[in-house]
Amino acid sequence: MNLVILDTIFSIVKLSAADTIPSWAICGELFSITRTGEELSIVCPSSCLPETGIKDVENNWKCIKVEGVLDFGLTGILASLANPLAEHNISIFAISTFNTDYLLIKIHSLEKAKSVLEIAGHSFNSL
Repeated sequence: MNLVILDTIFSIVKLSAADTIPSWAICGELFSITRTGEELSIVCPSSCLPETGIKDVENNWKCIKVEGVLDFGLTGILASLANPLAEHNISIFAISTFNTDYLLIKIHSLEKAKSVLEIAGHSFNSL
């Protein structure tokens, strides 16, 4: 896989399932909003967050994007990324879209994650 590390720093926020999607959540080039019966999860650039009022937030994530459009018939793409990282105790937060996959990695683990993925046969391109 060809991968690219996005420049943006991201945050992951948990709100109540009943909350309205806040306007700050739809900020930036990449954001993800998922509602379940238990929660409203938001991934967005950290720079979009309000200064106060958020109780459940995880900051300091970088995003690795799988370049190109992935065919729905392909299997094992996410596993080929997640498994080597898991073997090296690197946590991820995965987002899949219609076109491709994204892995959020804590900033402090990014260089190690990059090395692990390169050893696993993946390559990194510049934006």
